[in-house]
Amino acid sequence: MKEVCNQMNELYKCPICGGEDFESHIVLWDELIDEWGLNEYEVNYINRQQGLFCCQCKCNLRSMAIAFAILQLYEFHGTFVKFIDCKLAKKIKLLEINEAGNLNIFLRKLANHRLISYPEYDVMNLNTIDNSTYDLIIHSDTLEHVSDPIAGLKECYRILKHNGVCIFTVPIIYGRLTRHRKGLKNSYHGTKGALTYDLLVHYEFGADVWKFLFEAGFNNATMHCLEFPGGISISAKKI
Repeated sequence: MKEVCNQMNELYKCPICGGEDFESHIVLWDELIDEWGLNEYEVNYINRQQGLFCCQCKCNLRSMAIAFAILQLYEFHGTFVKFIDCKLAKKIKLLEINEAGNLNIFLRKLANHRLISYPEYDVMNLNTIDNSTYDLIIHSDTLEHVSDPIAGLKECYRILKHNGVCIFTVPIIYGRLTRHRKGLKNSYHGTKGALTYDLLVHYEFGADVWKFLFEAGFNNATMHCLEFPGGISISAKKI
């Protein structure tokens, strides 16, 4: 995907629409930075992951990272906008668990797309969905808000078809290992002052994020790097 990444792995073209103009917004605030224990470098790339937007399609970096992974998965050489109009994409039975930012606007153009959202649906218990139903499952920055992410990934595994794929993002601090926030002060991701349960953080994911997939039953994990270190998505296939 040379049209998306240059040799320094720095984003210069949006994989969703092909736009080349971006705008940045600061999304972290001092209290959250302290709770997370972030250094200046980590603050910068988390702000970029969450707050860098394409001026054309308005998708942020983590949404672009998911689209990039889908394009790699289906070996499609073009933008995501063009991909969703191709014959292959029209056949994909896709489940989106909670809206993947502005990428949802494009995903819902697929004929076999379905969006489910919390609290009506809890990723840890999707018992109303039959086994082996979907070709592709995506969720973006959901697992850090789940008390048992392994249970959530097990549910994704269960409802995937054979050779189906789960693609997701979580905020990753790659210079450390995953930390459970049990026993720590409640911390919320979202906007300053928003303290709803769905924004409560249970896990702060680190470089060992891949192990959660194996513990959930997957036997493979692929890291898709649109831009390092903020633009990373993860995929796993049900084999």
